Amino acid sequence: MTNHRIALIPGDGIGTEVIPAACHVLDTVTARHGIRLTYESFDWSCERYAHLGSMMPEDGLRQLRRHDAVLLGAVGHPGVPDHVSLWGLLIPIRRGFQQYVNLRPVRVFEGVPSPLRDARPGDVDLVVVRENVEGEYGEIGGRLGRGFPEEMAVQEAVFTRRGVTRILDYAFALAGRRGGRLTSATKSNGIVHTMPFWDELVAERAAGHPGVTWDQEHIDALAAKFVLDPARFDVVVASNLFGDILSDLAAAVAGSIGIAPSANLNPERDHPSMFEPVHGSAPDIAGRGIANPLGAIWSAALMLDHLGHPEAAARVTDAIAAVLARTPVRTPDLGGTATTREFTEALVELL
Repeated sequence: MTNHRIALIPGDGIGTEVIPAACHVLDTVTARHGIRLTYESFDWSCERYAHLGSMMPEDGLRQLRRHDAVLLGAVGHPGVPDHVSLWGLLIPIRRGFQQYVNLRPVRVFEGVPSPLRDARPGDVDLVVVRENVEGEYGEIGGRLGRGFPEEMAVQEAVFTRRGVTRILDYAFALAGRRGGRLTSATKSNGIVHTMPFWDELVAERAAGHPGVTWDQEHIDALAAKFVLDPARFDVVVASNLFGDILSDLAAAVAGSIGIAPSANLNPERDHPSMFEPVHGSAPDIAGRGIANPLGAIWSAALMLDHLGHPEAAARVTDAIAAVLARTPVRTPDLGGTATTREFTEALVELL
């Protein structure tokens, strides 16, 4: 029996509700595949920040390093500024463990109507590959003249050859294993230094993947085409900011951000990777037991695949598709009345 050590960070809001649901599904599927998962839970959250002044302890990364993967629920609370919660937990983990690939698959499932009339199940099945540790979300910059009329803020984007080429290589390789099509998000007509550099490296890395057909789109036009014709896309590679925006837009195209998963990957496996739903802490429904657990469950499936168990991962994603296509069970975000527990039990029944 294969054993994996999993760090659980339920976090804030509905994170504490969807992580137990994901673990229930994991335990069900792994029991059938000779896989054992050993969990260790960490209370790192905005509540911890309110009591102790930090989102996680100083040796947090050292504590996580002994695990094979991290499964995270959500981070954020109205009483804590978003930049405090983000830079106090998620970003240190992503950067400290060189999780430079942010992977966000998007599908339109049968039984979950898209707000777009032409986005049909089976037609929309794409992956946004987002650069996850540099780009526009750099730490270089600052504020000057606070409170004075001449106050200013400077924020520097950082694009390195190593950082860009490794995300491009990952995306091209993924496209080669999927439909053989890649789209690069750019804005080189308006951003004069970093985006032409990005474009040059895309063309350079494409030469090593002759089996992949690729093109590039300016981010504004690309956002429009995500809405007008999402079925045309297979793998979309983008910088940190552009990938962040596009992946949330794509999740909305699929019918609910509550379904959307993500993986923060260290492809070399020198460090643990982290898996988390996209939906956030949703404080407006936290504690009511009605959160959609699918984002966390699908993220858990991505974790299984990363850990070397693609068949077990496929069983979970197949069960997700089946529960949506074959049953009327839905959480309120999908137009139903089921609780988180009821929805999870329906999925486990199919497993």
